[in-house]
Amino acid sequence: MADENSAYAQKSSGDVTDAGNGKSGKSARNSVNSESRVGSLFSIMLVSVLAAALLGAVIFSLNRRNTMYSEVTSLTEELTLAEAENVRLQSELESKISAKNVEDYVENVLGMQKIDSSQIKYIRIQTNDVVSIPQQDESVLSKIRSFFDRCVEYFRG
Repeated sequence: MADENSAYAQKSSGDVTDAGNGKSGKSARNSVNSESRVGSLFSIMLVSVLAAALLGAVIFSLNRRNTMYSEVTSLTEELTLAEAENVRLQSELESKISAKNVEDYVENVLGMQKIDSSQIKYIRIQTNDVVSIPQQDESVLSKIRSFFDRCVEYFRG
């Protein structure tokens, strides 16, 4: 049941005969088996190398992921500590700038005293809250500049 183009033909007893040179028997079968063994050995080695490469890539990616998780965890802990420190400093600042602390500092350190009614003086002004600024004499340069400004305004319309 061999093809006409086949290099080997099989006899009814199971021996393989080389159609090209008429060899038959175990030598032809051994050469076919050795060729198939070499091919299968090569494919097994290729698949093993690919499997090892994939395994290495998986291990590398898992290691990288664990490193990133560890880094995120440590940064989260640092953030938590910084937030706690911020809360502590805010409460310390609020306690230092309270009205009572400021009053104690002013009286004890700066030596100031609270104002009493004898220190308050009221004055009355006869004008109707109008402030007048006297006209100042212009310098020569400012007069020249104002002249040019007026000319430019005139020509612009």
